Amino acid sequence: MITRRTFLRGLTGALALGATTGIYSVAIEPRFRLSLPRWTVEHASWPAAMAPLRVAVLTDIHAVEPWMPSSRIGNIVDVANALEPDLIVLLGDYVASVHKFRTGLVPIGEWTKPLGRLRAPLGVYAILGNHDWWDDVRGVRSGLHDAGIPVLENKAVKINRQGWRFWLAGLGDQLAKPLGRFRFRGADDLDGTLRQTMGDTDPVILMAHEPDIFVRVPPRVTLTLAGHTHGGQVWLPFAGRPVIPSRHGNRFAYGHIVEGGRNMIVSAGLGVTGLPVRFMVPPEVALVTLAAPGVVVTS
Repeated sequence: MITRRTFLRGLTGALALGATTGIYSVAIEPRFRLSLPRWTVEHASWPAAMAPLRVAVLTDIHAVEPWMPSSRIGNIVDVANALEPDLIVLLGDYVASVHKFRTGLVPIGEWTKPLGRLRAPLGVYAILGNHDWWDDVRGVRSGLHDAGIPVLENKAVKINRQGWRFWLAGLGDQLAKPLGRFRFRGADDLDGTLRQTMGDTDPVILMAHEPDIFVRVPPRVTLTLAGHTHGGQVWLPFAGRPVIPSRHGNRFAYGHIVEGGRNMIVSAGLGVTGLPVRFMVPPEVALVTLAAPGVVVTS
């Protein structure tokens, strides 16, 4: 039999747990935690004679006080550089999006300065996200350019690596121009972007902010890298991810997705959007290794 004292003790414990969880999800996980997940993708288009490619993925930074100040971005840059990747990609959404809760903005010049310290032998490349378009697309483009980071919008570049070559393609944002409630016109041109890679069989890595484009990505693309979903920002036991900003829900929420022999990695990103919370979905810098089948990959 549950006594009044037992009930009150249990209620007090539940309220304390709820308060602690709330504080953690707002003040601790989004501001101080940083996960370093590692994914390995084996693909037949990657030549066995070519060494595995290590790609560091940074996305959805959403620079804003107090969760993502320039000092934290600088620390994240140091962590990414310490991974010693061959290539670093930035997948968009650099500006703030929690307008009702922020205590201050981080100007473009302040968050691009630490990003300019990113280093990788094969380069650092960026695309833009929906919030960059909605906030100040010209300013974001200019800031990344001034930091020495090329922005690929519907553009593919050929990268040479010790006599071997692969394509890196950047897609324009799919939600760039709002037309009304839940209606957008994208700046993306998948066909035009991939047309630039035709004429050879060199592997293609596609950078896309939103993962929804994956339903249209052809087998020509070796690997698609995406962000935008933030992994839902919240993962609850038995309930999963309550909110995912994708037409396909959990299908493209997070992680390594394989469909029809095609591969995509969706990163949970670094910042917050909507509500300034993260719970069981910590900010991350993902390290993706692309290799030929059967090749031994060392961390």
